[in-house]
Amino acid sequence: MRIGFGYDVHQFTPDRKLWLGGIDVPSDKGLLGHSDADVLIHALCDAILGAAAMRDIGYHFPDTKGNEYEGIDSKILLRRVMEMIRNAGYELGNCDITVCAQSPKLNPHIPQMVECLAQVMNVNPSQINIKATTTEHLGFVGREEGMAAYAVALLE
Repeated sequence: MRIGFGYDVHQFTPDRKLWLGGIDVPSDKGLLGHSDADVLIHALCDAILGAAAMRDIGYHFPDTKGNEYEGIDSKILLRRVMEMIRNAGYELGNCDITVCAQSPKLNPHIPQMVECLAQVMNVNPSQINIKATTTEHLGFVGREEGMAAYAVALLE
């Protein structure tokens, strides 16, 4: 068994959809990034890659490759990460993800996120746990300047 940890952060920006956990979460602002800026999936990819000692998402899908990954759906990146670890002989045991956001309220959307990720990763939804928390109005998250996500993954 191997454990990996992932972290990601993106700032808010107007005029973009908020993609989180592979779904479009209703919000008046989205996250800024080279891809769709799904902070949850990016942290999860890093946790899975880290557990397999395969570096990180930026190494495999760099924003320096012109338009290749510009605006890409992060579900595609997660699917590729799962192919990589399976080719190396690993399977996901479970993952646990925490999203830090002052707003919007994420709890109502968590079941849909879990279902989406389970389909993309081809795993049982019981292998995925997602939690949402605020930072009690502290820091950049509390000032609603952006979101952060933390993830751990167990590979077998």
